[in-house]
Amino acid sequence: MTNKEITEFFEALKLLAKEKGIDPEYLIERIQAAIVVAVKKDFGGKENIVVTMNPETSEFSVSLRKTVVEEVEDPDLELTLDQAKQYDKRAKLGKVIDIKLKTKEFGRIAAQSAKHVIRQGIREAEKNQQVMEFQRRTQELVTALVTRVDPRTGAATIQVGKGETVLPKSEQMESDVINVGDHIKVYVVEIKETEKGLRALVSRTHPGLVTRLFENEVPEIFNGIVEIKAVSREAGSRTKMAVISHDENVDAVGACIGQRGTRVANIVEELGGEKIDIVEYSEDPATFIAAALAPAKVLSVDMDPDGAKACHVTVPDAQLSLAIGNKGQNARLAVKLTGWKIDIRPESGFYGEDTEEDTTEE
Repeated sequence: MTNKEITEFFEALKLLAKEKGIDPEYLIERIQAAIVVAVKKDFGGKENIVVTMNPETSEFSVSLRKTVVEEVEDPDLELTLDQAKQYDKRAKLGKVIDIKLKTKEFGRIAAQSAKHVIRQGIREAEKNQQVMEFQRRTQELVTALVTRVDPRTGAATIQVGKGETVLPKSEQMESDVINVGDHIKVYVVEIKETEKGLRALVSRTHPGLVTRLFENEVPEIFNGIVEIKAVSREAGSRTKMAVISHDENVDAVGACIGQRGTRVANIVEELGGEKIDIVEYSEDPATFIAAALAPAKVLSVDMDPDGAKACHVTVPDAQLSLAIGNKGQNARLAVKLTGWKIDIRPESGFYGEDTEEDTTEE
């Protein structure tokens, strides 16, 4: 390539990067990698290809790096002193020589291979740029536009700004009915490296979704007066949330519920009718465990004397089923909320034949 062609190449590269919204340095790295792959096919496939691309100085060169040796064993990586002096008159044994190649030496197949990998690199860069749109919003609540719903899997392709990702069926609530054109709220869980590159993981079942909804709905949480200490959730069915107030004049639970229950009602509606239990957090495990089993009334909480995070909870006979919950859900969510193993027992010590299993483990 002539100097003029090299300059024009870098100018075209800048325009392409700007048009696609891709970092020029990233694009150059991908092109360098593509050229290395292409040249390897014509020159032994060894790790001795050096590609230099500098848009500031308009430098563009491709070289084979070889070591000067007395006797050549691998001509792809080595050359004799006489051969080396053709490229560098000051060459000596042991010196590394960079032999610049001419563009035509790549060959037609190598050039086509480079173009293919470059195109692939551009597609990957564009995809990563889309993911970066979500990276700035990691662990945040975003409103996304549904652009496609897979009729077979139910997975929804969603868009936030220029970013695009997939909301799998497994991360949707059972009550969700998602259609193209809908605007839905999703929680950005994390950005994960996969075999197909970076991927934004989003969810509507993650407990973080509930946390962010309350932050948006309750000013006291947003301002830090009320703190959400823990959330346990079975998406679409029920959530338990523990809160604490840092102002003695503010009732944490009351602030989350709102006047006449308006605040929590707005969130329940957003979650398709999911039930939400809001309880007072306490540093005292027994007090916290008793609160976590709401709406059941707890008579006593006896901690395991061996120091394990386990306890025995006693409730009135008539409230045993309420404490355990439908299919054990209330007790299960209490365990997740507190982090303690809870053994629920009736006051009389007798279990009715129809009573569900009383012991719940994490």
